Amino acid sequence: MADEPKRFHKSVTFGIHSLRGLPLIVLFALALSACGEKPTQPAAAAAAAPPVTVAQPTKRTVTDWDEFTGRFDAVEEVQVRARVGGFVTSVEFKDGDMVHTGDLLYVIDSRPFEAVAEQADGQLADARAKAELAKRELDRGLNLVQTSAVSEQVVDQRRQALQAAHAAETQAEGALKAAQLNIEFTHVIAPITGRVSRHLVSVGNLVQGSDNGGGTLLTSIVSLDPIYIYFDVDEATYLKNNRLWFEGKRPSSRDTANPVQVTLSGETKPSHEGKMDFLDNRLDVSTGTLRSRAVIPNKDLSILPGQFGRVRLIGSSPYEALLLPDTAIATDQSRKIVFVVKDDDTVEAKPVVLGPLDEGLRVIREGLKAEDRVIVDGLQRARVGAKVSPHVAQAAPAGGKT
Repeated sequence: MADEPKRFHKSVTFGIHSLRGLPLIVLFALALSACGEKPTQPAAAAAAAPPVTVAQPTKRTVTDWDEFTGRFDAVEEVQVRARVGGFVTSVEFKDGDMVHTGDLLYVIDSRPFEAVAEQADGQLADARAKAELAKRELDRGLNLVQTSAVSEQVVDQRRQALQAAHAAETQAEGALKAAQLNIEFTHVIAPITGRVSRHLVSVGNLVQGSDNGGGTLLTSIVSLDPIYIYFDVDEATYLKNNRLWFEGKRPSSRDTANPVQVTLSGETKPSHEGKMDFLDNRLDVSTGTLRSRAVIPNKDLSILPGQFGRVRLIGSSPYEALLLPDTAIATDQSRKIVFVVKDDDTVEAKPVVLGPLDEGLRVIREGLKAEDRVIVDGLQRARVGAKVSPHVAQAAPAGGKT
């Protein structure tokens, strides 16, 4: 082991002396081979500009809409109550069915009222007979007073008797009409056209009439076509619309049937259109809102009172606007920006002021020009100040009405 360093030294020395006679180029090649070095590669080419899709803003006439949450309510609603007391003998409708004005709903036993009517009819006949007799006696007395056969006092008495007979006749006529009305009220009919609720009183039950303080509730009916939708307008929107009305830019809903659009629960776009019908005369002090109402056609009877809906109310006069898809709009802290490709294909960020959605596109109120090339696809590849490879979109992006 002690001899190993000596032998290694001798072998290295021998190798050096043995290479002295070789050409220089061979020595250089051997050195590169011994060190395991490789020839250096050329520098990588600069990265190509990233591709993006650009489009100019869509220009068209739009109208702003204010949106609120509303609840539907019936234009007409009636609680059907018994007007006379008695036993129910028949229920003539099917629960939840559509009924029309004049349709028979309930039948109450009318025999007691028919007996009263017969009695009133007899009393009327008696009163008419007495009135006829009093008239004849008065005519006879008027003839006899001319010959002094009877005194003026007798004639006056007979004239008073005729007046009393006429009064009794009128009273008997009224009693007969009341009895006939009670017979008519035993047939409970629908006062309006609409959808009836379930029957609350079954056959054989005794109901109380309205003469006892409050008739028994039998059922209810609500009209469906058209139908109201009530919603509350916040004070800021009311002031804005009021200012537009003073400036002549928007008609007031108090005296103009401004159009509304309604989106039902589960829908993504309006499915019903209507018009404004009512604005309250004061703001609710507890909520600071103004109760408003629109009337909506409901030909297919698909909307029921009590449903919720989103109401869009016209919020401006028509105006020219620039629009972009929401996907082209980015957020920079509290600002909304879009990326625009300049003439030298470099990217510039422009802050914009947004408006509402109109048929799937976002209204750009400020910050954009009609000739700007806006990046609508590939925003993640765009860097402010860097070059991009813009490609014009094949078709303007659009969406459904919202």
